[in-house]
Amino acid sequence: MTSIEQRTASTEVERSPGRWLALAVLVLAVLLVAVDATVLGLATPYISEDLEPTGTQLLWIGDVYSFVIAGLLVSMGSLGDRIGRKKLLLIGAVAFGGVSVLNAYATTPELLILARALLGVAGATLMPSTLALIRNIFHDPRERSLAVGIWGAMASAGAAVGPVVGGFLLEHFWWGSVFLINLPVMAVLVLVGIKLLPESKNPAPGPWDLISVVLSLIGMIAIVYAIKEAAAHGIRWDIGVAAVLGVAALTWFVRRQLTLTAPLLDMRLFRNRGFSGAVLADLLTVLGLSGLVFFLSQFLQLVQGRRPFEAGLAELPAAVGAVAAGLIAGMVARRFSVRAVVAGGLAAVGIALAALTTLSQSTGYPLLGASLLVVGIGAGFSFTVTADVILSSVPKEQAGAASAVSETAYELGAALGIALLGSIVTGVYRGFTAPAGTPPEVASAAHESLGGAVESTAGLPAHQSEELLASAQDAFVDGLRLASGVGAAVLLATAVAAWFLLKGSKLEDGIEH
Repeated sequence: MTSIEQRTASTEVERSPGRWLALAVLVLAVLLVAVDATVLGLATPYISEDLEPTGTQLLWIGDVYSFVIAGLLVSMGSLGDRIGRKKLLLIGAVAFGGVSVLNAYATTPELLILARALLGVAGATLMPSTLALIRNIFHDPRERSLAVGIWGAMASAGAAVGPVVGGFLLEHFWWGSVFLINLPVMAVLVLVGIKLLPESKNPAPGPWDLISVVLSLIGMIAIVYAIKEAAAHGIRWDIGVAAVLGVAALTWFVRRQLTLTAPLLDMRLFRNRGFSGAVLADLLTVLGLSGLVFFLSQFLQLVQGRRPFEAGLAELPAAVGAVAAGLIAGMVARRFSVRAVVAGGLAAVGIALAALTTLSQSTGYPLLGASLLVVGIGAGFSFTVTADVILSSVPKEQAGAASAVSETAYELGAALGIALLGSIVTGVYRGFTAPAGTPPEVASAAHESLGGAVESTAGLPAHQSEELLASAQDAFVDGLRLASGVGAAVLLATAVAAWFLLKGSKLEDGIEH
């Protein structure tokens, strides 16, 4: 066969309709993770009522998933490069479904925290595998941009479907039912994925270095734990020990990667300014957004009194904006520039968050809905283009590791955002003054969380209950406004940084062979 015939055959394979069916399977995995992440916020008031967690336990329930997944993503991405991304994806999907059942039937806050941590282990296998498979299935950069856009759009759609379906389930069943919606999605993913997904891996990967795996896990978890605890409780000796341990482990990890012939993560990837800029933009963007998203469902339900299903519908504009922007992001970035689309998107999100600093209990939906729509559009443009930049910056053989870096930035940003911005909300909230005559045990429960305040006021006289609840709601909104302001500042600063770091970055045009 001549070289021309070989190229023609290669192009026919690349353009076969099977690649889009394979993409359809991959987005099911994205839906699995996105739905799980968003329904938790909606279920939080019910978890507070049933399991009675402390404020700290409630934060751990919210962010331990991100802690664990951030610590394991690089290791799992590299493992997928070695054993096969399809194999790892299917194993992870089965585990994700099984651990979802454990989450659904948790009977104590401690058991739910453990179940969320195990879900993080399973989740760490899914996201890097999906992006890496897209990198290896789509060889035409323009098609790959569209595929990444669809991938991101489905993540946003999952974020929208989660609250709506979760809200329906919460109004008809117990809170654990929101985790069981993972099971049918997982079943379809596994059964169809076995047939449709092509296997891909690094043809010469070298050994999987277990010392590097342990170092990355210890380093990431220790650093995130130290930041979270310091933000919530101030500096203590044990927090200092965790921070030193984390820095030491990550330093050792980096030094070890530079000496290994087959590193878990090729640190030379970070010499590419576009790659580094895209990763940093993702991390800071999610940091600025996640704390707000985590508490927004509580605001809609416990402050404005919306039912769960109504609260889910109220959050739809963000997902609609993200889906629409994600699908056209690649085309817009080629028409203008990568840095203009990313920096512009981040600036739009920052401005929308700044608008939320005017929130009050009586804020009408038009302001909230418009702000969420702008947040979705800005995030859809930014995340889609940065994911494309990251995938385009590396050889196909390293797609898993590069995807894992992208996802690590995302999950680390989520964990830090919930820790820092969540701690701001919690810190301001706990400062409210209970009305005179409030029983000490009721005041103590009310100060733990807004859900605790709603539950603890049930047995009080009507006027006293209303007064205590009003004070708690006002304090919660004050904290939410302050967190929105901090998030806005982070996003606007990130927009400026992205403008400079992504200078000269472009999306590819030529077909790979």
